[in-house]
Amino acid sequence: MSLLAELTHRCPLSCPYCSNPLELERKAQELETQDWLRILEEAAAMGVLQVHFSGGEPMARPDLYTLIAHAHKLNLYTNLITSGVLITAQSMKQLDESGLDHVQLSFQDTDHAEADRLSDFPQVQPRKLEAAQLIRAAGIPLTLNFVLQKANISRIPAMFALARQLDAQRVEMAHTQYYGWALKNRAALLPSRAQLEEAAHYVAQEEAKGGLAIDYVTPDYYADRPKPCMGGWGQRFLNISPSGHVLPCHAAETIPALHFDSVRERSLSDIWYHSRAFTLFRGTAWMPEPCASCVRKEIDWGGCRCQALALLGDATQTDPVCTLSPHRHLIDDAIAEAEKTDTQHFMYRRMGAASLQKTRP
Repeated sequence: MSLLAELTHRCPLSCPYCSNPLELERKAQELETQDWLRILEEAAAMGVLQVHFSGGEPMARPDLYTLIAHAHKLNLYTNLITSGVLITAQSMKQLDESGLDHVQLSFQDTDHAEADRLSDFPQVQPRKLEAAQLIRAAGIPLTLNFVLQKANISRIPAMFALARQLDAQRVEMAHTQYYGWALKNRAALLPSRAQLEEAAHYVAQEEAKGGLAIDYVTPDYYADRPKPCMGGWGQRFLNISPSGHVLPCHAAETIPALHFDSVRERSLSDIWYHSRAFTLFRGTAWMPEPCASCVRKEIDWGGCRCQALALLGDATQTDPVCTLSPHRHLIDDAIAEAEKTDTQHFMYRRMGAASLQKTRP
């Protein structure tokens, strides 16, 4: 159904909850324009309906407008997922003329100082607000993305107010998902159960008002059963990394035993239907107990393979979020650790292997 095109890992922000890999791909490794044009053609031929241009920051690619225009010509629904800090009046004009269908604009917070701290970027909020105004002035539908974590849950009402003020049609309230950099910062980000209940209350209040589409994504750690990651491994979505590796989900490259084929060497269709990486966890035949005999096995598909790998060191195991997993205690321990950890220290996303620990002034 959907292709996530990660055009680059380059980004002017350094968010501590970024889901990109810890080892970020450099500009020299990125696919060329012609590669992406071919990929879009192959995706359309396969029946893909949507293409989401993402990163890093996709606006860092000067060929973004060419790619959007080509996707539009192929009758693909085009969505730009952006921090907004590189959007100007001129670039917005080019995006509009390219045929862009929709923009998802990310916000760290409504508090300006806290947004600066989370993004490690000075005066980030005014740049985002200016981008939102340019998007709406162009008449392009707008979604605001807020990443929720323990330090900003109390400001959810202000987030909804900002969405209405900016005339957004949709708002995504997504609790941090603990992969990549977010997993390194989990103790400083994971909210308490009381905070989760507070967040759900705010969302219910806003939904009762109507007029704003709300997509609320809860954290896995407080669930009794795992989420059906990406609608099931290799069933509905595919992701292409900046260097051309084709992935069943955003974090799949963290699984060390799997080789992910590249669009430089195989067609997208061949990889989707026949590569070992896509067929390994597709369906239910791979499942261990308790998944194999579970009545939900074709609902949650065993949960997240990358989460099982990150927390258990074995991607073939039951997602430990599930209360039927013998390893559920690891989730409960993480929650207990987070309740004792403040939000002062983060490991920030960096292009190099080294990261930076920063303390709030």
